[in-house]
Amino acid sequence: MTRWMGCLLVPLLLAGAAWAAAGSAVNAVGMKLVAIEPGSFTMGGAAGGDFDERPAHKVTLSQAFLMGATEVTNAQYEQFDPGHKKRRGQLGFSKSDDEAVVFVTWHEAVAFCRWLSKREGKPYRLPTEAEWEYACRAGTASPFSTGDSLPPDCLKNARESWFPSPRGRNDEVVSLVVGQTPPNPWGLYDMHGNVEEWCHDWYGPYAEGDRTDPVGLAGGDYRVTRGGSHSTTPDYLRSANRMGTLPEDQSWLIGFRVVQAGMPPTEPLPVPPPPLNRRNVKQEVPADLAKGPDPTKPYFKGPRTYVKIPPGSEGPLFSRHNHCPAIVNCPNGDLLAIWYTCRREPGRELDIIASRLPCGEEAWQPASPFWGAPDRNDHASALWVDEKGTLYHFNGLSAAATWGSLATIMRTSTDNGATWSKARLIMPEHTLHHMPVESVFRMREGRIIVPCDAVPGGAGGTAVLISDDDGRTWTDPGEGKPAPTFQEGKTGPWIAGIHGGIVELTGGRLMAFGRGNSIDGHMPRSLSADGGETWTYSASPFPPIGGGQRLIVTRLKEGPILFASFAKKIAITDASGRERQGSGLFAALSSDEGKTWQVKRLITDDGPPRQMDGGGNTHLFTMSRNSAESRGYMSVCQTPDGVIHLISSKLHYAFNLAWLLEPAPVPPGS
Repeated sequence: MTRWMGCLLVPLLLAGAAWAAAGSAVNAVGMKLVAIEPGSFTMGGAAGGDFDERPAHKVTLSQAFLMGATEVTNAQYEQFDPGHKKRRGQLGFSKSDDEAVVFVTWHEAVAFCRWLSKREGKPYRLPTEAEWEYACRAGTASPFSTGDSLPPDCLKNARESWFPSPRGRNDEVVSLVVGQTPPNPWGLYDMHGNVEEWCHDWYGPYAEGDRTDPVGLAGGDYRVTRGGSHSTTPDYLRSANRMGTLPEDQSWLIGFRVVQAGMPPTEPLPVPPPPLNRRNVKQEVPADLAKGPDPTKPYFKGPRTYVKIPPGSEGPLFSRHNHCPAIVNCPNGDLLAIWYTCRREPGRELDIIASRLPCGEEAWQPASPFWGAPDRNDHASALWVDEKGTLYHFNGLSAAATWGSLATIMRTSTDNGATWSKARLIMPEHTLHHMPVESVFRMREGRIIVPCDAVPGGAGGTAVLISDDDGRTWTDPGEGKPAPTFQEGKTGPWIAGIHGGIVELTGGRLMAFGRGNSIDGHMPRSLSADGGETWTYSASPFPPIGGGQRLIVTRLKEGPILFASFAKKIAITDASGRERQGSGLFAALSSDEGKTWQVKRLITDDGPPRQMDGGGNTHLFTMSRNSAESRGYMSVCQTPDGVIHLISSKLHYAFNLAWLLEPAPVPPGS
């Protein structure tokens, strides 16, 4: 039967190619258009593929249309926008007339279609997502129009690319000349690879049931792109695969092709309901928000699990790897935590999810989606609440996989995270210095500081993004400057060590600590007297940290500076006045602006030894009086009642200053 169906399919496809070629035309800008007849197909995939390709459903396209045989080229696009020539060859890509145009936003692609419509007196537009997949499949039901795999000449730099970061390779710039590989059965070129292609639709989940002439959702955050591109693994080039990004985004991976046809009259689908973390969010501020545990008595609670994902989850939540959190206390008393979820950290599937701990409740809600462009590595996140109660979300937006090509976005919420503004690209170029890390804050003189890893590796420093106009515009004082030498007494344009935590000292200086770039065997400390524009390096009193570990530093409302990190061995003084060795997650306090650190205490419930799961890169560890969590990425906030909320990659610890100041209990039998 399979052989018979295959024999039947070949002449049908050949016939399809014949009528497509017969129905082709060339327009005024030299673009070949191929006739696509009405028909039906199964959109998406019933098994395998990504979660957003389901449910597979029957789609009928009732109108014929003409589609560009190739992606729009530089020569064609620049008849509309001659100024685009300055972007030819950016990062080495797309230099010649006959290469696919790249570095175009969705809005610019739409503007080109409007210009072409006016020039020819015929309707041009971007294809709907359904039209694109129908034309790509060209009558096939296999992963690719070529069958179960793509021929080698369709694959260009088919890998998880780190370009343009230093972890990239020198051979990653490839030709984007259109039409160099065989067309699909309907006469369309480069439907699998070369460059991604903008589509008309807002990205969102498929609806159940059959559809006719679908046009996507009524709104959303991301516009769909299709087809995959160079510098991408083959799975993402499948006919059913869906990608997307902000309509303002542009990169060396995305171009477009056009359709000549009127827009289907179909009504768009309604926007889906918000995720759990945005539902039923109370807006009243409790009158007793500042009332909590007696501040004169030690208080410790936890650790509680805040990462709650069903086992076996494969999207949009992934049970395999959850890491890199941020936490903020909302004005209504809720705690909101976000983190990334994925199978693998460099993967395109990585997205940001969230959980909420409503004020007065004991258990965190189950995790739910928060933000994330489809098939982009959204590495990583930071949250902050300003003095007016506005929540800020900062995030990296990758051009593809990995965190080697990030832009930076910012969103805000004035209703405790129930709704968020549209993401705004505050650092639109996909390059280094654009991966936010925790400890966003406003200096006393008004400047907002957002630390961002300066490099993609485990050492090399933390840059800072700076806004002096309440977040409207942003600068990077370290942009374009050579990497500093992280040595005692040296000065450079960014912080020593990645994942830098920063705190403002009295007098306006900034103090930061980071991972890697150790000085004399100690964690590096960086000081800035000019608002983060230059830093001077020295050794801190703390041990260095490594893979799977991130420190925190913050000023408590009571005045002392709190520092928390990890140590294989650290001296702990217990209530008897004797010193003993501990290991793992510890806290230190300074009441003299970081000159000395008077208190060191393991962050543990001081219970009997037992194994616990720290998630992320932590996995199993032993918690006891003498050992705490061994690894983890941390974030911290302090609520109006004085309780300090510290989260690691999976666990939530809550304690107050009195607990930090109380010596650890004496072990039984001592």
